[in-house]
Amino acid sequence: MRSPVSRRYRRTGSRSLVALAGVVAVLVAGCGGGPDGAGGGDEQAAGSTSVPDTAAILGKVTEDQQLAAALPAQTAESGTLRMGSYLQSAPNNFYAGDGKTPVGYEVDLAKAIAGKLGLTVAHEDMAFGSLITSLQSGRIDATMAAMNDTPERQQQIDFVDYFTSGITMMVKKGNPDAIATPDALCGKAVAVVQGTSHQEFAAEQSEKCAAAGQGALTVTATDSDTQNQNQLRTGRVAAVLNDLPSAVYVSRTAGDGGFFEVVPGEPINGGPYGIGVNKNNRPLADAMQKALQALVADGTYGQILQAWGVEQGAIEQVSVNGGT
Repeated sequence: MRSPVSRRYRRTGSRSLVALAGVVAVLVAGCGGGPDGAGGGDEQAAGSTSVPDTAAILGKVTEDQQLAAALPAQTAESGTLRMGSYLQSAPNNFYAGDGKTPVGYEVDLAKAIAGKLGLTVAHEDMAFGSLITSLQSGRIDATMAAMNDTPERQQQIDFVDYFTSGITMMVKKGNPDAIATPDALCGKAVAVVQGTSHQEFAAEQSEKCAAAGQGALTVTATDSDTQNQNQLRTGRVAAVLNDLPSAVYVSRTAGDGGFFEVVPGEPINGGPYGIGVNKNNRPLADAMQKALQALVADGTYGQILQAWGVEQGAIEQVSVNGGT
C-alpha cells in the first residue's frame, strides 16, 4: 500500500480504525501495521451500521464444477481454503462485535471466491509481516490482507489482483470548498500523516500548484489520523489525504457518517491489492483468478464492494501479478 519511505498504510503502511469513536489510529509497518495501504481497526462497534449484511449476496454464489476441478488435489480434498490475514484492518478485514467473527469486504470476497470453487474459508489471524513466510512454508494456502502487489513481492509469491487502492481526498460533509480534483487543493491547507506517501504527494502537488501560479498547498503533517480528522472538523484544513478504503470507512462511521465524505474519482497513484499465493502453487492462483473473474462478470464482486462502500477501487479484469 505504500512506498518504501512511506508508511502509506499499505503494508508498507497500515492503519487502525476505532469505529466507535469514529477515530482512526495509524499503525505503521513499512506501510503497515494493517494492510499495505488500508486502514485497520483495533476496536469495532458491536452491531455497528458500518458492517453491512451481505448474506444475501454471498448466498447466491454457486460452485463452478469446472473451476473446482482445476484445484490442486490437496486443496480440493480438504475442502478448505486456509486464508491468512491481518484481522485488524477495517474495512478490509476485522472482527465483528463478538470479537471472533471475521468481517470486511476482503472477507466477503474470500468467501465468494471459495464458494465458486466449492470450498469454505478458514481465516487465520497473524502479523502482516509473517504472511509471506507463512505462504512459503505451507502454513496457509493464500493471504488476503490489503497487500500491495509489487514487483519486489512478486519475486517471493504470486498475486491474484482484486482491488485498486491509492490516495483519496476526504473533506467535510457537504464539501464546502467544492474540492473535486487535486488541482482544487491549490492555495488550500491539507493534512497528512508524517512520513507517508500522502505527504509525498502533497509536496508534489504543492510544487505543481506553485509552478502554475495557483498557490502552494499548506501541508500539515501530524502523527495520526485522529489529529488530521480534528484539523478537518475544525476547519484548519480543507482536506485530509488518506488511503481509499480507510477514508471511505472513516467517512461512513465518524459521527455516524455526518462528519466527512470522500471526493469521488479514481484513487490517486493507485495500485493493486493482491491475494498472495505460494509460487509453487500456481494452479491455485489460476483457479482463484478465474473464480474472481466469474464473480466480476456476474455482478457479485461489484455488489460486495458497493455494500462496503469501496466500489471506487473496483477492477474489471482480474490479473495475476499485475502490479508494476
